[in-house]
Amino acid sequence: MENAKGKVFKYGDNVDTDVIIPARYLNSSDPAELATHCMEDIDKDFVKNVGKGDIIVATKNFGCGSSREHAPIAIKAAGVSCVIAETFARIFYRNSINIGLPIIECKEAAEEIKAGDEVEVDFDSGVIKDITTGKEFKGQAFPPFMQEIIDAGGLVNRINSKA
Repeated sequence: MENAKGKVFKYGDNVDTDVIIPARYLNSSDPAELATHCMEDIDKDFVKNVGKGDIIVATKNFGCGSSREHAPIAIKAAGVSCVIAETFARIFYRNSINIGLPIIECKEAAEEIKAGDEVEVDFDSGVIKDITTGKEFKGQAFPPFMQEIIDAGGLVNRINSKA
């Protein structure tokens, strides 16, 4: 699995699916359309400033709220290569893996990494390196079967590739 590397967008506790992708945009399931509204209710400039490969870092309970798959789809389609948080809402965690968005839990990284830092994530080892500060953190590595799902672009693609 390829490492993630990018600039950090930092958020706090309880970032819910309604601010990740507001309900008023759920009439679309087109990833590109969803991406244009990603995070707009919590960070109106996110879409203008996010670049391919950038990383979201948040603290506790990222992705809480409703179980919509639109939230991780919008994040992935906006170009985000990984979300790091102290904890994730369980349904968001599962939806992220199902659609191929890498996420990693690490309390220390979530607390210490700052907005604008350059960060690299090694999914094989779970090591998160803050290139800006030189600090390294140990997150939970993905087991091989989860890496296969993410590499395939999601669960459905992974199943279809085995058929």
